[in-house]
Amino acid sequence: SYIAAAKIADRIGLVNTMVFTHIPSNILLILVAFAPTLQLAIIFYLIRMTLSQMDVPTRQSYIVAIVSEEERTAASGLTNVSRNIAQAVSPSLTGYIFQSFLSLAAPFVLGGVIKIIYDLTLYFNFRNIKSKDE
Repeated sequence: SYIAAAKIADRIGLVNTMVFTHIPSNILLILVAFAPTLQLAIIFYLIRMTLSQMDVPTRQSYIVAIVSEEERTAASGLTNVSRNIAQAVSPSLTGYIFQSFLSLAAPFVLGGVIKIIYDLTLYFNFRNIKSKDE
């Protein structure tokens, strides 16, 4: 999906690629919770995973392009550390949600909704800040 992300970014821009591949990915995450069969849930999840990582190279390219050369390392590091902390906390939080809500669907729905809010926030805050290459 990284190669596809570069081609999509060339056509629609880095921020648009991040957002317009992530939102469908997160809708698919929510649909996993409501899939009537395991097979359909697996299909939704696999398609979701194909789309969900397209933001990684585009995000890194965008960060490097919009911050000054002196700030690039710090900006990339902060972004990656934030992402890794969220990934480290997620399993415990998911377990708590499973236990508290007694619902296997809740983490998928909550995760998808939170990520869609993140995507929309990203879009509305950065859609007019173009990188030098765009």
